Amino acid sequence: MTLGIIGGTGSQPLARIGQDWRPATDSASTPYGPASAVPEVASTDAGEILLLPRHGKPPGFAPHIVNYRANIWLMKELGADAVVATYAVGAIAPNIRNADLLVPHQVIDYTWGRRHTYVEPGEIRHVDFTEPFDGRIRSGLISAGEGCDLTGRLHRSGIYGCVQGPRLETAAEIDRMERDGCTVVGMTAMPETALAKELGIPYAGVCLVVNAAAGRGDGPITGAEIEAALKSAVVDLGSLLDTFLSSAVKALPDSPR
Repeated sequence: MTLGIIGGTGSQPLARIGQDWRPATDSASTPYGPASAVPEVASTDAGEILLLPRHGKPPGFAPHIVNYRANIWLMKELGADAVVATYAVGAIAPNIRNADLLVPHQVIDYTWGRRHTYVEPGEIRHVDFTEPFDGRIRSGLISAGEGCDLTGRLHRSGIYGCVQGPRLETAAEIDRMERDGCTVVGMTAMPETALAKELGIPYAGVCLVVNAAAGRGDGPITGAEIEAALKSAVVDLGSLLDTFLSSAVKALPDSPR
């Protein structure tokens, strides 16, 4: 079993969950251009982990210019049986607090202009996207969080509103997203989620809540607020993923390849 992890902002400490990290390939090249970085691979008791930093190593790719097609294709090419993604997000719903973790069950796409499909001109192909996140992986992530005693800081569901970035949102935009049903806002779940679906890779994610969304906090969103929440949340995220990996053989679907 090989589990791919696509790490978002602040996820560098996740490298501690594996052993003997090494490059998984010689190049980040793909038919869709270069991926964000050369993934690293490590061994665990449950199998191998592929870790790909979404924003590059060192970070240099803002959400709107990440080559999502290359990243997902490379995970498939390197043999990932499933992918777990991490995302830094802002909280829209009032019951979600800084440093909480959330396992989204739905997504609403507000992005534009991103290379969002592998379907080429002259080809017609439609992929069912009713349930964007794999249910068995989601269940495994939730069970792992509960096993880490994250009750109260772990939200079992949520609707991820994915915006274009790199700027943060206006208060009015967040009001609209709340009316649409979004509970958190981020910049990276799309088109990543849909691309995994197109390639038949079981995929789910965990959100790290790093700030109150625009108009939902006591003042402006600051880098210090985000850094403090990241520092706390990434510890819990590491524990959750470590626990998930220990039972991943049972949690993961059969290989789609």
